Amino acid sequence: MHPKVWEASGHVETFNDPLIDDKKTGERFRADKIIEDKIAIIVEKVGEKWALQALEKVYGVNSLNAGWWTMDQMKAFIDDEIPHNPNTKKDADWTDVRKFNLMLSTNLGVIADESTKVWLRPETAQTMFVDYKNIIDTMRVKVPFGVAQVGKVFRNEITPGNFLFRTREFEQMEIQMFVHPDMSDEWFDEFFAMSWHYWLELIWLKKENLRLRDHDEDELAHYCAKARDFEYNFPRWRWELQWIHDRTDFDLKQHQEHSGKDMQYHDPHTGKRYIPHVVELSMGLSRTIATTMIDAYEEEKYADWNGNEQTRVVARFHKNIAPIKFAILPLIKKDEKQVTIARDIFKKLSESHMCEYDDGWAIGKRYRRQDEIGTPYCITVDHQTLEDGTVTLRERDSMEQKRVTIEEISL
Repeated sequence: MHPKVWEASGHVETFNDPLIDDKKTGERFRADKIIEDKIAIIVEKVGEKWALQALEKVYGVNSLNAGWWTMDQMKAFIDDEIPHNPNTKKDADWTDVRKFNLMLSTNLGVIADESTKVWLRPETAQTMFVDYKNIIDTMRVKVPFGVAQVGKVFRNEITPGNFLFRTREFEQMEIQMFVHPDMSDEWFDEFFAMSWHYWLELIWLKKENLRLRDHDEDELAHYCAKARDFEYNFPRWRWELQWIHDRTDFDLKQHQEHSGKDMQYHDPHTGKRYIPHVVELSMGLSRTIATTMIDAYEEEKYADWNGNEQTRVVARFHKNIAPIKFAILPLIKKDEKQVTIARDIFKKLSESHMCEYDDGWAIGKRYRRQDEIGTPYCITVDHQTLEDGTVTLRERDSMEQKRVTIEEISL
């Protein structure tokens, strides 16, 4: 995108991460990252509730996420709690916490100087804001309307790591809803209700692993009037999973001012002209997938036929998002009639569902294999199938088995 877009959006001035240097070694650290590493140790010892109470009392913070602290609060904590360099383990001489721009830059053209400098986009939202005028002029849409995008974004992370949580390139998913200024609160609540339904009913996340957090006024982004995060209790830490922002008319006004283009919407019913407000829903694609896999994973204890305790690994994906929907298993690999029927079922179901055919090893091991990848149903073709045309349908979560006809098989 044109470099002026990022000046208009405020990213050049405000899209920053906090940095701190050890003057003895010259090493640079993300201040919020080393703080969160220390907090994780404290939480493990005393618990999340007590840790938050202590931090609030001593440093005046209201979140275990150090990214929302002021730079003075970060510096005070580091001076008190992190006297040693995390790498050398020796006494550190810390600088003040400073801002570091997160955008990645490059140059277009033969000569590399400031005149050819461009930015890789740090978010997908601005793409939709600068296309807003084209959309209302060519697609005959009426407010309220939404624009959605999935695409790569880039961040200049100085300390990448923590699996998928600190990466320089990732896939972001966003919806920007352009609404009447009086309808911002209503759409904010609508996105919130939709998000609950999405995570709990469609993705099947465990409710106890989700936590809502409304941003305090002093931690809101420069473009934001109201913000709410969905946080997930990952094994090591709580991280943002999704966020909803009321961006008001900030972005469209900024682009109107910097481009000189009229961003007003003309209401065909009332004849009034106004700049719409924007309500945003945003999440990371890779983080969503990782969350789904972590939440679905379980090591379940159960009693076998002889009453002995066994353990099985099972991925409890909702059937709509399970990678494999059906596994078709002939009981005896060498029985040509069973194999023929099983392959016919596989061919038929594969027309509408992702299926897997498996005839290796004993049937119990094949069930366990499908449990581990989250297949909701296993269909076993056996001797009785040859007699009456029924198969054994095994359900993943309960492990219950029942006889059904081939025609009755469905999600």
